[in-house]
Amino acid sequence: MNMRKIILFIAFLLGVTLCAQPKREFRGAWIQCVNGQFMGMGTKAMQRTLSYQLDELQKDGCNVIIFQVRPECDALYESSLEPWSYYLTGQQGRAPQPYWDPLAWMVEQCHKRGMELHAWINPYRAKTKTAHTNAYNHVISQHPERCFQYDGLTLLNPALQENRHYICDVVRDILQRYDVDGLHIDDYFYPYPVDGLPIPDEPYFRANNYGITNVGDWRRNNVNLFIEQVFNTIRETKPWVKFGVSPFGIYRNIKNDPNGSRTNGLQNYDQLYADILLWCNKGWVDYCVPQLYWEIGHKAADYDELIHWWDKYCKNTALVIGEDVERTAKFNQMARKMMLHAELPNVKGTVLWYAKAAVDNIGGYGSRLRDFYWRYPALQPTMKHIDGKAPKKPRKVKAIDIEGKKVLFWTAPKGNGWKDEAVNYAVYRFENGERINLDDPSKMVAITRDTHYELPDAAEGSRCVYAVTALDRMQNESSYKKVKVRY
Repeated sequence: MNMRKIILFIAFLLGVTLCAQPKREFRGAWIQCVNGQFMGMGTKAMQRTLSYQLDELQKDGCNVIIFQVRPECDALYESSLEPWSYYLTGQQGRAPQPYWDPLAWMVEQCHKRGMELHAWINPYRAKTKTAHTNAYNHVISQHPERCFQYDGLTLLNPALQENRHYICDVVRDILQRYDVDGLHIDDYFYPYPVDGLPIPDEPYFRANNYGITNVGDWRRNNVNLFIEQVFNTIRETKPWVKFGVSPFGIYRNIKNDPNGSRTNGLQNYDQLYADILLWCNKGWVDYCVPQLYWEIGHKAADYDELIHWWDKYCKNTALVIGEDVERTAKFNQMARKMMLHAELPNVKGTVLWYAKAAVDNIGGYGSRLRDFYWRYPALQPTMKHIDGKAPKKPRKVKAIDIEGKKVLFWTAPKGNGWKDEAVNYAVYRFENGERINLDDPSKMVAITRDTHYELPDAAEGSRCVYAVTALDRMQNESSYKKVKVRY
């Protein structure tokens, strides 16, 4: 057994991680609205709630917030294409009072905390089973012929090209008007199947099947066309925005595919018509977050089996694991799961389902994140297929005394275009005489968009060295500029 495995085994026994934390790791949390947690709350109360959640998640070490902004073809942001969301005000089409734009506010608040904001949309869902009246300008009201009903849901028909164009118009609108870092879609493609209830798309299959004779292949092709079009829309609009998908946790069972997982459950490929691995292999998504919400040892969908399967087959995109906080805490499996994350070479991070469960510290989950697993800040995994060149280093780094406090100031490096411009900075602290090692995340004290950082108090006469690096849109990191500080 090599030393890394010994350390990981000790970490497992203690229930903490004693091994070196990675410097780059995707640490996300989903903040959803469809559970009704914000509905009718009011502007001030919702801002207080979100501020508290963001503050706690920042303490826990999160660096990505995935915020649900389009739950059922309605918007938690100002839109000329779709009405205000039912899940915001309790009445679809009614603007919040006092007026505010939750997406714009969340972008600002996340960036202020050194976090990325990924806008989460549900592409096809037009109405859930929750009874409410659709606004006059909702797609169901305007174009009922472009939708179908299934098991109490109303969905945009994936077979229709005009629906693909419509959703991409929504994506383009979000990207053009908001400084989001990512665009995220979840696991709702074709509807989750109900025994004995067929999808009502047979007339569309007969009318325009692209020469495809199997209805399953035809449905998969419809979704493939959509995913590729969304990807191209993002790259044409803002090429630095990351495209992420969080599919259901099982791609295919081994009984249906010799390369499938040793599971026995619903399948992306066969029941939801989502060919996730094709999208990853084609480079149409930048990160993939399979929802592995089961426990280790689950009879039908063993977490251990599935995380190894995704690590083996999802290699051409960043693999991030969707974790169920409540279930992990219930079975006391946080340490075992985190050990698997550390062991598997293609796993680049975690997204927590859901944010409030971590904020509420269910089973001590949030405490263990901030005290052990995510104790130190982390940069995002690199995405060299988008941009792999680092910006120039910061200039004129100096420490200044201001009203009894020492504040570090620096000047942004010169850059030409989004690939060269610095948008964030990483600040490191080293003891006087200590070798500067930017690969040690324990030395990183802040990731900030500001060009200043207030230094913590220290004993009079003590000395240390601060180093500042520049980060571009993809968090490629420059070389450092250092300054010696004497208290």
